[in-house]
Amino acid sequence: MKIDVEQFRKPCACGRTHEIVVDDMIIEKGAIQRLPSIMKDYYSEYKRIAMLCDDHTYAAVGKLVEELLPGIITIQLNSEHLHADEHGVEAAQKELDRYEGIDFLIAAGSGTIHDITRYHAYEKKLPFLSIPTAASVDGYVSTVAAMTWHGFKKSFTAVSPRFVLADSEIFSKAPLRLTASGVGDLLGKFTALCDWKIAHAVTGEYICDTVVDMEYKVLKDLCDNLEGIQSGDLAAYENLMYGLLLSGIAMQMIGNSRPASGAEHHMSHLWEMSAINEPIDFYHGEKVGVGLCLATAVYKKAEQRLRAGGYQVKDHMELETEFIKAHITSPVLQEEILKENTPNLLEDIQGAKLKEKEADILAILAELPDAETITGWMKKVHGLTTMQELTLDEALKATTQRLSPYVRQRLTFMRLLKFYDFYDEITEG
Repeated sequence: MKIDVEQFRKPCACGRTHEIVVDDMIIEKGAIQRLPSIMKDYYSEYKRIAMLCDDHTYAAVGKLVEELLPGIITIQLNSEHLHADEHGVEAAQKELDRYEGIDFLIAAGSGTIHDITRYHAYEKKLPFLSIPTAASVDGYVSTVAAMTWHGFKKSFTAVSPRFVLADSEIFSKAPLRLTASGVGDLLGKFTALCDWKIAHAVTGEYICDTVVDMEYKVLKDLCDNLEGIQSGDLAAYENLMYGLLLSGIAMQMIGNSRPASGAEHHMSHLWEMSAINEPIDFYHGEKVGVGLCLATAVYKKAEQRLRAGGYQVKDHMELETEFIKAHITSPVLQEEILKENTPNLLEDIQGAKLKEKEADILAILAELPDAETITGWMKKVHGLTTMQELTLDEALKATTQRLSPYVRQRLTFMRLLKFYDFYDEITEG
């Protein structure tokens, strides 16, 4: 299938004309064979092309790219312990420095290779083309590079690929674990959208209903096709990749990751920083999927308590500076998180506003599937659903729920819950 990106550039009902910075996206069986004609038809002015890949993705598609584009420069990174961090960036930089005059990049891989490529594409002001080797993340067309930089999870300004060439024969052969990671990342939009809608209801934060509706359709299609992913159906895999790419397009339309990232991602980021845990080595979407299960459980408990009534709301909620210091022992991380939370997102919010918007909040929470349903969807593709499966101590659950909202300067319901007197009750694990 060919995604018509022009449809997203039209004036929107929200009052904005959204900017899309990708030329085209193709998802189909045998798509990789189009590579020579795409380079000729779209990017013929570029003469010195370099492909970034790792050991695994070279075997999956890199060798074929070399055959299709004779003379291409191949930068094959060591896949062992390769991450989207300062070390991965440096490893790619050393290889890129060996060649002069590179004017176009190709990312052949999944999330890590794409983040490293888009980082360098931005720094060197180069266009790049994406060849995903797994339906594992929604960041293929992201305009930011999500990296762990000196231990702190950061989003660097970067660039989207100009073209996405997704061959279902290639990405459907990725290990099911990688595909399950993509399912977890995409299902995470349930809580991300919930957070966005509640923030809009409480503060008037900008929201685009067109983008929200687009994301919900993607989620419905995903849930309807999970059995096909389990059985290896190409159409189901293409549907998943379509959803992941559309999530990236949604971020382009809004200009940030708001449509795709909320409380579930903040938990993932907290674990990735090893702020309260020993380092873990799992895929991004695996951690997001577990974060989704935890966040959903808290949100549905909150819904029950709100419906029961009889609760109290604080007038104001100060930044929990001492709590942050007590649980994040690294001075560097402490400083970064306190800086991230200056000013305090909640300082202009009064508890009375939450009482006033109770009906709106309840209506939004009611749309969120329950934790058992989401867990069931994840298990259909053998995805991870518990902290224990991430080798994390379940005793850290409450700390994760309470501390993770401070990882990003973004208003989520997980953060607003700190106003309510039942907060301890629903976050105690």
